[in-house]
Amino acid sequence: MDRETRLKRLKFRAWHRGTREADFLIGGFFDRYASGWSVTDMDWFEQLLAEDDVDVMAWAIGTMPVPTELDGSQMELMQQLDYIDATK
Repeated sequence: MDRETRLKRLKFRAWHRGTREADFLIGGFFDRYASGWSVTDMDWFEQLLAEDDVDVMAWAIGTMPVPTELDGSQMELMQQLDYIDATK
């Protein structure tokens, strides 16, 4: 699948998580960083999307340890939480 199609699918999945909080966290992260993602970054994000929202949120706010396979520079960006628009 080409890059643009893959990003569109990832965006949809990021913004349709089931709870507003998860949408803001995961969708906001996608909106802020996806334009510069490599194939490896997209693979990481797809792996993240397969996880439960409560776990992703706990990793992002630091209340649970991040699994080794998801830890790294992308998770560090997610943990900054500076991409969430609280005015929505």
